[in-house]
Amino acid sequence: MLVAREYGGVADLSSQTVALVVNPTRPAAKELAERSRAWWEAQGWSVVVDDGDGSSGLAGGQLDFAVSLGGDGTMLRTVQLVLDWQVPVLGVNFGNLGYLTQVEPDGIESAFSRLVEGDFAVEERMTLEVVLRGVDGLRLVALNEVTVERQAPGHTIRVAVSIAGRPFLTYAADGVIVATPTGSTAYNLSARGPIVSPHLRAMILTPISPHMLFDRSLVLEPDETVGFDLLDGRRAVLSVDGSVVVPLGPDESVAVAAGERIARIVRFGRPDFHAILRGKFGLTDR
Repeated sequence: MLVAREYGGVADLSSQTVALVVNPTRPAAKELAERSRAWWEAQGWSVVVDDGDGSSGLAGGQLDFAVSLGGDGTMLRTVQLVLDWQVPVLGVNFGNLGYLTQVEPDGIESAFSRLVEGDFAVEERMTLEVVLRGVDGLRLVALNEVTVERQAPGHTIRVAVSIAGRPFLTYAADGVIVATPTGSTAYNLSARGPIVSPHLRAMILTPISPHMLFDRSLVLEPDETVGFDLLDGRRAVLSVDGSVVVPLGPDESVAVAAGERIARIVRFGRPDFHAILRGKFGLTDR
């Protein structure tokens, strides 16, 4: 079960270091990073800035917080950077949807003050661990989703799917998604998969444009490993949170399971997930 843990009182932090992870394609985010750096340094904190060029020397074990300055894509990258050290991540929204981010740019100093004062909660989100069988040591982690998709246009791929070690079904489709509840509003949603409360622990299996009668999603228990086996010699790609892409050769296999590590996201008060949905989709009563 996902929980939100409250912090009370002024934060007692020994290293007092914050990372600013910036979307380099958004000039406004880069400008806000400079303003944010000045704010934190004025409080006596050390600041590390990561703009995606690999030069920051970011070491999550030395961090107290990470701040994502971008959209949900930047938030996913930030979570990936600090996941091993379980660093809480605050998302500042420069994107369009902002399911994962909570703070708008004009409220950033107020949000920073609440962090320093300990006036926040940490929401824990399930991740997925991906193993590419036959590739020694390749283990990837996703917060949103894992997809196996066709590499070239014009044809489908055939993917034999197993659940909990037992054969389930061979899909003829453009691809197959395994999503977390957090990722249910991402690629899974565009593939007509179900929206699942982010506070649940579950995996969602959704085919992408299936060429077959059975085209429904499945909501699985978190301890049910999902296996993918490519058939017919057609090539595909493995995508993790839309950014890590690994080519898959003929007859390669992928296993997806609930991750041991959790993502820790900073929240100010418990968010109303259903209100967020109404706002993002412009839903109104008749």
